Amino acid sequence: MQINKTWKNRIGRYVFFCMGLFVMAFGVAFSIKADLGTSPISSVPYVISLFAPLTVGNITILMHCVFIAIQILILRRRYQPVQLMQLPVAVIFGYMTDFAIWATNGIPEGAYWERWVICVIGIVLVAFGVSMEVTANAVTLAGEGVVLAVCKVLPIKFGNMKVIFDVSLVATACILSLGFLHNLEGVREGTVAAAILVGLLAKRFNRLLAMGLEKHRKRKDQGQVDGRSAFSHS
Repeated sequence: MQINKTWKNRIGRYVFFCMGLFVMAFGVAFSIKADLGTSPISSVPYVISLFAPLTVGNITILMHCVFIAIQILILRRRYQPVQLMQLPVAVIFGYMTDFAIWATNGIPEGAYWERWVICVIGIVLVAFGVSMEVTANAVTLAGEGVVLAVCKVLPIKFGNMKVIFDVSLVATACILSLGFLHNLEGVREGTVAAAILVGLLAKRFNRLLAMGLEKHRKRKDQGQVDGRSAFSHS
């Protein structure tokens, strides 16, 4: 009975995690549609897609493979093979991203303020997706895996390293854009807004999800107690 319950909880976490990936994918798609600059994690794939014959999702998969290789190089013997689960997650997220971009293709861009509305929707979706991923506690995405790997070998806090990592991605996107497109693409005011707001919103969503899950658990436990009580009196 306990084994079945454990498996149900594990499956539930992975389903919730995949739902978070789906929400994040649409967040990325909305940010691309707004054309005000993508979030830091998607800036490099988007810029490369503008001059390479690959989709944003395909490049996202390749980028995550690079992140996995970096983790292995950094941690060496300390690398845990279970983290290779990041690879199928990258593939799923990549295809979800391409689907989300296709699904949002028909949304009109409109005026500048309308594009900001689309951009804000993208930021909120990315933040909520990140919060769902953290709450699920199933698999770490490859990008965050790199940050955690560096923190394991260097005396640096996760928050500070995450900022350095995001800035590095944006800088790489700028260099690629200027080098291959001779123009700055994919990095604009929306990128700055995403860098500031995603983390703040994700923290708030984390609290809300934690409160919701705690209430759900208490109702479930109370239901089991009431059921046992009714059975014992029958």
